[in-house]
Amino acid sequence: MPLDAPVIYALLRELKPQLEGGRIDRIQMPEKNVLIFSLRCSGKNRRLLVSSNVGTARMHLTDRSYENPQEPPMFCMLLRKYLNGAILSSMEQPAFDRICILHFSTRDELGAVSQAKLAIEMMSRFPNLVLINSQGNILDCLRRTELTEKGSRALLPGMLYQVPPRQNKVNFLTCAEGDIPRVWIQAPDAASLEEKILRTFSGLSPLTARELVYRCHGDDSSLPDALEALRETVLQGGDEPVLLCRDGKPFDFSFFRISQYQDSAEIIPCSSYSEMLDTFYSERERQEELKRRAKSLSSNIKTARNRTARKLAARRQELEKAEDREAVRRRADLIKANLYRLKRGMENFTCEDFYDPSCQEVVIPLDPLQSPQQNAEKLYRKYTKLKTAEQHLHVLIAENEQQLNYLESVLSEIDMAESASELQAIRQELQNAGYLRQKKESRKERPMRSAPYAFRTTDGFEVLVGRNNAMNDSLTQHTARRTDYWLHAQKIHGSHVILRCEGREPTETALREAAELAAYYSQARNSGKIPVDYTMVRNVKKPGGSLPGFVTYEKYKTVYADSGGGGIEKRKEKESGSRNQ
Repeated sequence: MPLDAPVIYALLRELKPQLEGGRIDRIQMPEKNVLIFSLRCSGKNRRLLVSSNVGTARMHLTDRSYENPQEPPMFCMLLRKYLNGAILSSMEQPAFDRICILHFSTRDELGAVSQAKLAIEMMSRFPNLVLINSQGNILDCLRRTELTEKGSRALLPGMLYQVPPRQNKVNFLTCAEGDIPRVWIQAPDAASLEEKILRTFSGLSPLTARELVYRCHGDDSSLPDALEALRETVLQGGDEPVLLCRDGKPFDFSFFRISQYQDSAEIIPCSSYSEMLDTFYSERERQEELKRRAKSLSSNIKTARNRTARKLAARRQELEKAEDREAVRRRADLIKANLYRLKRGMENFTCEDFYDPSCQEVVIPLDPLQSPQQNAEKLYRKYTKLKTAEQHLHVLIAENEQQLNYLESVLSEIDMAESASELQAIRQELQNAGYLRQKKESRKERPMRSAPYAFRTTDGFEVLVGRNNAMNDSLTQHTARRTDYWLHAQKIHGSHVILRCEGREPTETALREAAELAAYYSQARNSGKIPVDYTMVRNVKKPGGSLPGFVTYEKYKTVYADSGGGGIEKRKEKESGSRNQ
């Protein structure tokens, strides 16, 4: 991750004036490895978030609210015991590493002034929080580690705290002026210049190494000067917190402007490092939580889909057997026509098949324990049973096909969901349809309703896009007027799209852009140009008793539209979030 030594150095430079001298009023632990320190400093309340999650370890100010558990964890209780009311006297970054140590001045049980420290280790693989007393011994840590654990050092209560051992690399920020060229010349060769930078200097992220190589155009001789210039920029405070975004979503951050992505990424400057880190990690955690919820919901739906698919396959096999019923009736007729030739105990007999134009001889098996008449009656009963089964199987197969199609559409909607509220709406739809069990506590909640996506075409037409099957039905059956236009990706799952005409004739531009939305919000997203059907809403019908989202339509035309979503975010007029009503 790009939370490297220069970012932490710049972050501490930013936080020291705001936090040093502040008093801790409250300590919260809303999540397993996340702590919130509420401080009062210079007449202002500030909240410092410290995370020790693997891959997202960080420290920054935040204004976001977090829900606390009913009972605080033991480590939180320990911190409250030693640090509640303490004064944050100083903050340091030992050896410019990915560690921050907070020094506190507090009082012990007897009221005497005492010192305590909190070490925040932000290494990507082994993050940790360590509470240390005035003698330098560990009071406790968030993750206790033994010497036997590979790649880690012992961290146990009572032990003397020591910072992680330094790597066999040169610290990028502690290099003396003019040392970088000498170190670079002596550095061993590597597979690439980026790898050579990372193996030679500590404290730099792969993103920073790639950017340096990109700016030097891969020239080995100019890299030392670039490294020296970057080090001076950080030490002199010339850095700048920036977010790297794609489609409006941050995917990386840095302490200086990144140019290696050219036009494929948007560079967004931030007012502070806390804002940068809070925005980046909050969005990342939101996406991870969204993936977790989507995975859980998808797992249930895939189970129902696979069960429905097995039922459908079994019923199709039964239908194939039922379609052979005429052969059963023919055998019964041949037995009945040859009763005078048959006797009880025969296992089979040979006769001419009078249904065959050439009257070929056939061998018909018999049950030797039954009389010839009973054999014929048994086959007639089987024929009647197969005939009745065929009628029911056609109905059941049609129902299974519709259910399978519906579940596939739901899986497609889950993949395209952009918020937790959309997933919740899909869950409610599935509960109402009987595919998911409704929890008792959820019955007391008021149903969650959400608005469709709203867009504005370049020539002023409004376009509405459904977020799920239930919303698709509401949008097409109730919101849209009969003279509006309805669009849908052809023969694949996707959202219902309504082009609001307001009594006007839609332009080619409006139809094209609405078709692009239908293509983008479909199962074929990012598949190039795909066919999209469109017709007036009055030509769209919903069969009685059909599942959510299923409609039929006629008198339609087809246009090929780009499913890549280019410019869709720019055309979005608004996005109404889910709300309880």
